Amino acid sequence: MSSEERIAASRTVRASPAEVFGIVTDPAMHVEIDGSGMLEAAPGARRLEAPGDTFVMDMDRESLGDQPMGKYKSVNTVTRIVPEELLEWNVGLPDHGPFGHVYGWEITAVSPSETTVTNYCEWPDIPEFARPHFPIVPLAMLEKSVDNLAALLARQSSAPG
Repeated sequence: MSSEERIAASRTVRASPAEVFGIVTDPAMHVEIDGSGMLEAAPGARRLEAPGDTFVMDMDRESLGDQPMGKYKSVNTVTRIVPEELLEWNVGLPDHGPFGHVYGWEITAVSPSETTVTNYCEWPDIPEFARPHFPIVPLAMLEKSVDNLAALLARQSSAPG
């Protein structure tokens, strides 16, 4: 895969791999991690546990000053999952295969209380003729998600237990 097909942002956080994995496998937390105001977890969202699990995000790109598409739903399907190490998903239904970008969180233990998290986006399976219709996800967006995840973990660790 060429470097143009993968963009990634990493950060080491003060949290165990289990804590990070617990957040990134909860679709409701994707809303807070994204922080754009565009996402909203659809009612009934449940923790992601296996390839083929789906989660729906309600989208509103107008809140970003983006394309005037109104509100719509985006179905996402888990493609790979390894407890406390990896969550990967793509846009689309399980029976349609990859559609658009593949997103993921890589989780690497540094110590029992520190973890390196990497948020990435890839699009190697999009045919060349279709690539102009899939804009490149900016690195700044992935960096913001990693920072928002780190802030969320910091708030959870400082909350009275």
